[in-house]
Amino acid sequence: MTPLKLWFDGRSTREKRLLLIMGALLIVTIVWGGILRPIDDGLSSARERHADAVIRLGEAQAMADELRSKRRRPPALAGTLADTVRVSAEQAGFTLSSLTEDGPGRVRAQIASARPAALTPWLARLERGGVLVEQATLTDNGDRTVGVALLVRTRAS
Repeated sequence: MTPLKLWFDGRSTREKRLLLIMGALLIVTIVWGGILRPIDDGLSSARERHADAVIRLGEAQAMADELRSKRRRPPALAGTLADTVRVSAEQAGFTLSSLTEDGPGRVRAQIASARPAALTPWLARLERGGVLVEQATLTDNGDRTVGVALLVRTRAS
């Protein structure tokens, strides 16, 4: 430290002032670049993560509310399961080639030709109405349609 003090004392007054100003600017730069900037960046990053977490929480709560509302039991079937499937298929524009009861609360149905784009929403409507699709076998007809063999049952059985 003594050689540094001797070196500093050997400078002119103007040089001493310039060296002191340079030292002060160096300290300000180190404090700003080494301490304040990283803290500000960390706080900014934390704010962004918090905002993202709040958005994800809101989306998750909305999905949970939607799932809770869908979890409610569908209304009871108006008639027999076979009648419900027949009427629903006719409303959707499908022609059933066979419809047989396969025990209590279970029905086997076959459709010779159906468009897949129309079949999926129909099956979803059946499930929303209280009919569960237990088994579905789709066979390609080669003409952009499929043959369908279904085993459906009521939710209660």
